[in-house]
Amino acid sequence: MNADELKSLQAPLKQGYRDDPGQALITLRAKGSIDQQSISCKVETGRALAVAGLHPATGGTGLELCSGDMLLEALIACAGVTLKAVATALEFRLEGAAVEAEGDLDFRGTLGVAKDAPVGFRAIRLRFDLDTDEPQDRIDTLIKLTERYCVVFQTINSKPDLSVTAKNHRPTAKL
Repeated sequence: MNADELKSLQAPLKQGYRDDPGQALITLRAKGSIDQQSISCKVETGRALAVAGLHPATGGTGLELCSGDMLLEALIACAGVTLKAVATALEFRLEGAAVEAEGDLDFRGTLGVAKDAPVGFRAIRLRFDLDTDEPQDRIDTLIKLTERYCVVFQTINSKPDLSVTAKNHRPTAKL
């Protein structure tokens, strides 16, 4: 796809969102269910069933997907697609690119071993290895715009409003 094709594809969407901002508000959904036989969660991906389990550092077997890895993979997927879209729109000469993400965890927090240890990633590093002959100022623009428009990066970076609810499908027993 070239820049004109991308702009042609996106132009009516952008105009629709300008005319009616409500059209741009979409709720994405994900579903999963816990496995009764093991400590895992079956995640419906729309393409296949992904089974997430405990990381080996918390007692898992390593056979299931780790949700921390899945978060980094989602970041890579979003950043890679965004990089390619931005490069296309800018008519940036990009022969290839690799995207890597790594994050630091202290599993003492996850396992409740140390109250001062955070639960979750302390740091996440995203790196692009580019194959291009573009000048550094264009590379800087590409990365700046990729960071700006990458949904997963911006979500992690800005911390959205979060809420948790629970619904019991079984009536409460009377004593």
